[in-house]
Amino acid sequence: MTFGTFDAKAFLLALAVVAVWGTNFVVIRLGLDALPPLLFAALRFTLAALPMVFFLRRPAVPWRDLAAYGVLIGVGQFGLLFIAIDGWIAPGLASLVVQVQVVFTIGLAMRGTGERLVPVQYAALALAVAGIAIILTHTGGTTTPLGVALVVGAALGWALGNMVQRRAGRVDMLGFVVWSSLFAIPPLFALAFVFEGAPRIAEALGAAGPQVWAVIAWQAVGNTMFGYGAWGWLLARYPASSVAPMALLVPVFGMGSAALWLGEPLPGWKLLAALCIVGGLAVNMFGPRLLARRVATSAGG
Repeated sequence: MTFGTFDAKAFLLALAVVAVWGTNFVVIRLGLDALPPLLFAALRFTLAALPMVFFLRRPAVPWRDLAAYGVLIGVGQFGLLFIAIDGWIAPGLASLVVQVQVVFTIGLAMRGTGERLVPVQYAALALAVAGIAIILTHTGGTTTPLGVALVVGAALGWALGNMVQRRAGRVDMLGFVVWSSLFAIPPLFALAFVFEGAPRIAEALGAAGPQVWAVIAWQAVGNTMFGYGAWGWLLARYPASSVAPMALLVPVFGMGSAALWLGEPLPGWKLLAALCIVGGLAVNMFGPRLLARRVATSAGG
């Protein structure tokens, strides 16, 4: 059995990755019940780097790229994301808003190459912005303007990290993530000591039981090693046009799991915002390709 250019096993593997990435927002919320956010992020990257860094060869990329990626993803993406979910935005909604990294990634890539948006991409951008606007008009309670801003900042950190990874070329993504995690650890621990304080850190670590360490391990092993490793394996063997669209399911799993396990409500406005943002990403992903195919067909006819 095949699904597009996937065989069944590859499709199920991709589905497992996006399910892990989506439900991970619930796991983050569970971890934040016991750990302050910056300490939680620091421990996540510590377990992502150690002991795997001793078993994986360092990718053949400059140290500056590993350092930049580690800081951008560690502090910029996950540091801000963990702070946001720690009382400023609902986890399911965070899984949706952070997807605007696609918009940032496209904008940064075009700035570097001098390319311009095609009309269908302006429509896609307008849809994504409309989704964010809907969320901003319904802040209060578990979602605040600061929470949305922090997650948008996390999305920008993710997009900048994507640019660094793109510059590195086709490398072993798991090795790249593990080695770059070394550079996320010092700034995250430093920020944790400055903003969360040694007493709070000591208290949290002293009270951490097996469940807390299991949550941290899941962040490192499930979300990072399995997620990025499997995704990189798929991208190396199947067309990116077949693999990339699966990522659109991340907020579906994120919002669904938050509703199921955390009781996060799904009112109409939230579903409309999700439709706008995911729809915008889908239009951006498929629109230019369909337009080019139509032009080619017209020219050939």
